[in-house]
Amino acid sequence: MLLIFFPHIVCKHHTIKCRIRYPHPPFHQYHQPGELVIGVIASQTLIISSSATLRGEPQPVFEELTVVTKNYQHILALAFAVKEINENPQILPNATLGFHIYESYFNAKWAYYATIQVTSTPERFIPNYKCDSQSNLLTVITGLNFQTYLHVATLLDLYKIPQLIYGPSPVMNDKTPGLPFYQMVPNEILQYVGIRSLLLHFRWMWIGVLTRDNETGERFVQATLPLFSQSGICFAFIEKVPKTNVVSDVGGLLQRGARIYDQIFGSQANVILVYGESYFMTNLLWFPYLPEILNVTSRIQGKVWIFTAQMEFSSFTFQRTWDIDLFHGALSFSLHSRDPPGFHQYLQSISPSRIAGDGFILDFWQQAFGCVFPNTGMDKEDFCIGKENLESLPWSAFEMSMTGHSYCMYNAAHAIAHAFHTMSSSRLTQGTTTDRGKPKLQNQFLWQFHPFLRSVSFNNSAGDEVSFDHTGQLVARFDISNWIISPNQSVHKIKIGMMDPQVPLDQALIINKDSVIWHHWFNQIPPLSLCNDHCYPGYSKKMKEGEPSCCYDCALCPEGKISNQEDMNDCFKCTDNYYPNEARDLCIPRNISFLSYEEPLGISLAFSALSLSVITGLVLQTFMKHHNTPIVKANNQNLTYTLLISLLLCFLSALLFIGQPEKWTCLLRQTAFGIVFSVAVSCVLAKTIMVVLAFTATKPGSRMRKWVGTRLATSIVLSCSLIQAGICISWLATSPPFPDTDYHSVTEEIILQCNEGSITMFYSVLSYMGFLSIVSFIITFLARKLPDSFNEAKFITFSMLVFGSVWLSFVPTHMSTKGKHMVTVEVFSILSSSAGLLGCIFFPKCYIIVLKPELNKREQLIRRNN
Repeated sequence: MLLIFFPHIVCKHHTIKCRIRYPHPPFHQYHQPGELVIGVIASQTLIISSSATLRGEPQPVFEELTVVTKNYQHILALAFAVKEINENPQILPNATLGFHIYESYFNAKWAYYATIQVTSTPERFIPNYKCDSQSNLLTVITGLNFQTYLHVATLLDLYKIPQLIYGPSPVMNDKTPGLPFYQMVPNEILQYVGIRSLLLHFRWMWIGVLTRDNETGERFVQATLPLFSQSGICFAFIEKVPKTNVVSDVGGLLQRGARIYDQIFGSQANVILVYGESYFMTNLLWFPYLPEILNVTSRIQGKVWIFTAQMEFSSFTFQRTWDIDLFHGALSFSLHSRDPPGFHQYLQSISPSRIAGDGFILDFWQQAFGCVFPNTGMDKEDFCIGKENLESLPWSAFEMSMTGHSYCMYNAAHAIAHAFHTMSSSRLTQGTTTDRGKPKLQNQFLWQFHPFLRSVSFNNSAGDEVSFDHTGQLVARFDISNWIISPNQSVHKIKIGMMDPQVPLDQALIINKDSVIWHHWFNQIPPLSLCNDHCYPGYSKKMKEGEPSCCYDCALCPEGKISNQEDMNDCFKCTDNYYPNEARDLCIPRNISFLSYEEPLGISLAFSALSLSVITGLVLQTFMKHHNTPIVKANNQNLTYTLLISLLLCFLSALLFIGQPEKWTCLLRQTAFGIVFSVAVSCVLAKTIMVVLAFTATKPGSRMRKWVGTRLATSIVLSCSLIQAGICISWLATSPPFPDTDYHSVTEEIILQCNEGSITMFYSVLSYMGFLSIVSFIITFLARKLPDSFNEAKFITFSMLVFGSVWLSFVPTHMSTKGKHMVTVEVFSILSSSAGLLGCIFFPKCYIIVLKPELNKREQLIRRNN
């Protein structure tokens, strides 16, 4: 790249004679001689001018210099660091360090001019020429005007001069590869992640953003918007404040400020994130006064202001007495800083008469103390005596403690000195020669300085380690401070946390939220900043169409699901061992449920089963005791005993259904009951058939006489029972029942049950018993009018009606009940159907045997038959 500068050529009209006018010398510069020189392009002064016009007679352009007085400490920090280095024989024993400081006026044009000045011979402005061989420019330190970083770096790259930046510089993140620059601030990503972590820590999801209307503000929005959106943080608004240094534009700027004021204080967002240059605070100080100046509709209210590390609490001279209570409780990210030993005393010794060659101090002194020096020609009552005390200045005008930017400037000077000391001591240095013991740096070998500067590592006098990472950025932390505004409008910064760069980013935020002092508006309660109220536990977020993700409705969790935190995106099911409460915000442990012997229902059913078993045993005993009586003989003794024994086993099999299901009980309960009950129904069927055959065989000439006997009854019982046994064996062989846990049937309970394995086989067993019952019912119904003295058809018919009614009602009831009540229905069906057979068939006979023995005679049976 070839860069050529032409001087200003002025020619008179109608003449060929021209004279050359060189550019105006810098208004502000500060030189301290030394064999090694640090160039500095500072940012302290703004040029406020009137707008030029091309209409009518030319009018002079009014210009006024406005000093950001707080930034003067940056220059003093560099001077103090150079003083420390020159007084320390361990750092540069054979050389003195000096500096050339020029002002950039927060302007790209003046920054270019300052860059040419710093690379040229002092007092002799000849671009691209250096006539002074006594001073060697090592590096250039640039400051807070981040719009010119990249341009200055491109210019310095021509000479391979390293550039150190002492303010945050996001623009340089997209630099051209190879540009020699180093950042004396932590990585900007650390600050972005820190802001996000801070917002999430206080659950501020709906925020406003205020930036400068320039490329850097746009970059900030582009970097943070997707980062914050990933965490559910939304921007309620993004307002951009235009920058102007022209007096005639102030009216339009105030109008724009009024619109921004309405947006900020009319929004539900209680948190405002502010990103701008170091003096951006001077724009915000107008907010409390805009309602008086312009027609502003919104009423001012407390907000939580979050300021980025670029900004400092600074004010112009005419703003010193303005009300700043609006920013009470603000949170700010700031560059980490400490006071080096002796710095406070150094500031106390500063006065215009004691600093030679400082072209910044007079304007600073006049605007900081609101006075003028007698020899300036300005008409003002208050004259500066030069002995004013810096400690008397308000915090917004000047700080006696080293600020973050000043600390970066201080560390930059020490890093340069340590790096050059290392290079001078290295045997590999080929670009450094000596002249009578003094260092002489040749420009063509200046590029060798970069590796030593990049790898520099030391502890400064304040005790902090100074080193760069692989990207050329300082390894340091951001501090988080809380701004406290006193009733007298003084400001105090209280450190409440930091961003630690040595840990993963998601764990880097360290904050003591209990020490935060909030704005009076919030009554010392951490404020909310949401688009709408929280969705409380039991509800989930329901997105609004066309709205940001932070704006949503709240929907009650569906049945079976809960939400136990605020603002959950979706409800979830409890684990199997828990169930939702009525409010659907908590999972309650489920009770384990099964038909137990320890509960009243289980005790009642067990007692009923045992009682019926005892009754059946007594009936069997009665029949066996009176086995020679006609009424017992007339009804086939063997079938009677078999039926009573099977009914006894049916009652006892009901006990298998009570208690916690085990593997063996699950295998036996259905199969044992199915086989035993089939035997009982088979006996009833056999008795019915035998009654019919017995009546038919008594008729003269009947051929059915040969079928009457015990062999037929035994064959019926065995064949019918073996078919059921075969079904049960197939069931056990293919898909046997097993203990299981049901989590779904009853919400509040975990049901311990027997899984039938194959529902088809289960209902096959029941269907077969039903088939036997239907056949028996049909036969007994046809034989119901036979003489009572020869058969019990009407009793069997009634018992089959009871049996059928019970099991027909069992099927729908069993399918509609859940949990242990399903087992209860089955036990009740077993007991009631078995009791129906016992009562309908045997109780009338027991009545005759026990209470009417006179009727239990052959003569009585024959007489009744006739």
